Amino acid sequence: MGRRRDADRIAEQVDTGLAELVPDPDRSRSWTLLLDGAPQSHVDLTDPTHLEFEYVRRLAAAIDLVAPAGAPLRVLHLGGGALTLPRYVAATRPGSTQRVSEVDGALVELVRRALPWRADPRLRVRVGDARAALAASREASYDVVVADVFAGARTPARLTSVEYAAEVARVLRPAGWYLANLADGPPLRYARGQVATVRSVLSRACLVGDAAVLRGRRYGNLVLIAGRQEPPVAALTRRAAGDWFPGRVLADADLDHFAGGATVVHDADATDSTPPPPGIFSVRR
Repeated sequence: MGRRRDADRIAEQVDTGLAELVPDPDRSRSWTLLLDGAPQSHVDLTDPTHLEFEYVRRLAAAIDLVAPAGAPLRVLHLGGGALTLPRYVAATRPGSTQRVSEVDGALVELVRRALPWRADPRLRVRVGDARAALAASREASYDVVVADVFAGARTPARLTSVEYAAEVARVLRPAGWYLANLADGPPLRYARGQVATVRSVLSRACLVGDAAVLRGRRYGNLVLIAGRQEPPVAALTRRAAGDWFPGRVLADADLDHFAGGATVVHDADATDSTPPPPGIFSVRR
């Protein structure tokens, strides 16, 4: 199949900025969602198990490993984008009950129209604030909470505090897991603070990412996995090492060292996550 032209691009103003859907020149029926130029999601409409973004594969690996293969889960997604992970869970764990909270209603309608997901009464997308969605959820109602919320390429302050983490813990079942996409760069002050903050509520945790990012050498995405029981570190390590872009897993003493005395973040002193360096985002045009 020939390479698609720039004319296939879809661009619309949504509530949070300029949304662009860019066709993947190498994969038929695959698209990248950009918001104000920052890549947010990649979706393969033919194969929802194809995950282009490195950090999404790390989130998916965690979801694969926290319960027996194929077993349905109850999942709350904070941040929707183009619904890459909800589509993945629906394909790999049929019968799962999923709720997606996305603050941008116009973006939801664009994705629904241009990149429709397969009809599934167990997958519900609601327009609203992520923290409000948590507050409205019943205690111990989810197996997994996934946080991938960005506004202007930064995670809002209200989703970085210990009060927020306590709400996540409240809605998780006793054996449940919190999975968070943390974007940060040198000196990793935000990521270290998030590890300390989340571990003060959900004490068993590990961090997965590219070695250069974990060492504070460049900006990138780290995936935090936290719960009340030990995470599957060995299996996660194997998955990370075998990825297209191999990664490392920090746990136990290594994670203690990473957090390095970072203080717990509270609502009163919370700030948005670290902004990305200028010009870091680019896609094939």
